[in-house]
This record gives sequence, structure tokens and C-alpha cells, in this order.
Amino acid sequence: MTDLAHGFTFPGITSRVIFGAGTLGQTAEEIGKLSRSRALVLSTPEQADAAKALAARLGGLCVGTFCDAAMHTPVAISERAVAQYRDLDADCVVSIGGGSTIGLGKAIATRTGADQIAIPTTYAGSEMTDILGETEGGQKTTRRDPSIRPEVVIYDVDLTLSLPAQMTVTSALNAIAHGVEAIYAPDANPILTLMALDAMRAFRDGLPRVADAPADKAARAQVLYGAWLCSTALGYVTMALHHKLAHVLGGSFDMPHAQTHAILLPHTAGFNAAALRDVMEPVAEIFGGSVGGGLWDFAQRTGAPMRLRDLGLSEADLDRAADIATRNPYHNPRPFDAGDIRALLQAAWEGARPET
Repeated sequence: MTDLAHGFTFPGITSRVIFGAGTLGQTAEEIGKLSRSRALVLSTPEQADAAKALAARLGGLCVGTFCDAAMHTPVAISERAVAQYRDLDADCVVSIGGGSTIGLGKAIATRTGADQIAIPTTYAGSEMTDILGETEGGQKTTRRDPSIRPEVVIYDVDLTLSLPAQMTVTSALNAIAHGVEAIYAPDANPILTLMALDAMRAFRDGLPRVADAPADKAARAQVLYGAWLCSTALGYVTMALHHKLAHVLGGSFDMPHAQTHAILLPHTAGFNAAALRDVMEPVAEIFGGSVGGGLWDFAQRTGAPMRLRDLGLSEADLDRAADIATRNPYHNPRPFDAGDIRALLQAAWEGARPET
């Protein structure tokens, strides 16, 4: 827990959250509560049908759809979407999908001042944050600003029932990574720490049930609840080594976002746990064993990918990745150099079980 004698700041939670089953039906009402009436609905090409169905459901409140959101939020696509937003004289965006779509909504909002309604269909967790990572010229740049945070987030358990098993697991581990980093963030506070730990218990108990029975609505709700908690925690603290490495591998090597987070998590958490045994002990207790080892065992048990090599990253890429990661490092509770990162990436590339 945060050292209470040193004090803390809790900034409050500013996004309005609607959580439950069937809550997609409240989208029109939420647009009205924002005093908006001309929504642009966003999605990836793969979820275009869902976007168009939502647009039809909104009727006259929707002025169009943009269904070209892409992983890592390429600036070129964001600029096309902004142009369409302005051409249609839209006054808000509704993002239905995972991190790619919600990232596009954020990119439009920070450029235009648009209000956002985010409707996540995975557990990856960018929806409650003021964080935007954009890719251009082979580099991913991350920034934070109040204009990036969605005004409304609608969590509908029903939208997650058909989420494929592999995406279910990897996006859940992505969310757990947010919770882990919230615990040792320099701006951590006891409220967010409690949320992060409760989220990990929800994932520990719910994710194996979902893996065994994907249509188990109660288990899906438990996992989505964990995702909300982790997203909230991420939205109000500073990111550290784990997110830096994920952004490097995503932006510079075009690695898939959730899978990369899932593989890195036991290694980054174990690396920092070696210097933060007291702070990280609750995580070890939740997953069993050591922090890194317990998370690695949990990932393996739920069927997550375990090796960066299986995602197409070559061993020859590891030196360059370590160099990029140490050029402009994020805050991290344990000091590191390029050699430390190279060793960590080697272990993640091989899929070795962490000792710490």
C-alpha cells in the first residue's frame, strides 16, 4: 500500500461509467445527456457490422460511420477520420471495439474537441484513460491530456460473450499489466491500489472460467469488472517499464498489442518485484509463488502466448529493441540499463519462466 505518512493525491474519476448486460441500448440516451446529436460511429474493418448496426440503432443521432481504425493508431488514419468528422459536421464520436477503435476516438477528440462515448468489446483497458499512443514513421509516441479521456464509457457484458478465446486471454493479461504498474507508480494512491488488487482477484477467479465456458455470462461480467478496475487505475497513474517495452515493440516492430503485453507481463513484473518485494507481495499472494513466476503460470494455464519469437520477433531485433527502450526511458522503480532490458527481452523471446 502507498506510504500514508508521505501522503497521496487521488484525482477522482471523471468518466461516467455504465456497466451491466444490455447496456449498449443506453447509447442514445448517453448522447443526449452530453447534449450532442450528430455522432460518428467508429470501428475497425473487422467490427464494421457492429458499428453499422449501432448506427442504425441510433437513427437520426448518427451522421455516419468510419470503420478503418487500425492497431497502434496510425496518424494517417486519424487524419482521414478527422476529415470525415468535420465533413459530416459531427459533434461527438462513439467508439465500439477494442484499443484500436478507442484509440482512434481519442485521436479525433484531442484534435477536434469532440465528446467521446467508448464502448469496449475487449478487456485491454484504454477506455478510462487520458493516454493516447500514435504511430508514425515507425515510432510510437505516447502522450496524456485531459482532452483524450472519454466522457462516457459503456461496458456491456453481452458484447464480450463472442470474444474469441485467445483475444479474451491476451486482453485480460494486458489489463492486469495496467494494475501491476499502478501499484508501484510514483503517483500511486491507496484507492487505485485496492482497485488494482481487486481486479487481479477478479481475473484470477473469472478468466479460467471464461476459458472453459466462453458463454458464461457471470464469469464474463467478473472479467469485465476487472478490466474496468485496471483501466481506471491506469488512467490516473504514471506508466513504467512494462508499458515502455510494449510501446517499443508495437510501434517499432509492429508487434500485436495485447499479445505483446501478455508475454511481457511476467518478465517486467518479476524484474520490478525483485526491488519491491513488500509492495508486490499481494500480487504474489493472488497468483501464487513469486510475482513473475505466478503470473507466468497463470498465463500458461489460461492458454496465453508465452514467447515473443512466436509473434514473429527475431532474436536479431532484441538489441535494437533494448536500445530504443533505453533512449527515453519511463519512470521505473528499479533502475535498468540496456543490458538489463536485453536480458529481459531474451527471456520473453524464449518464454522462460521468471524466478522473481
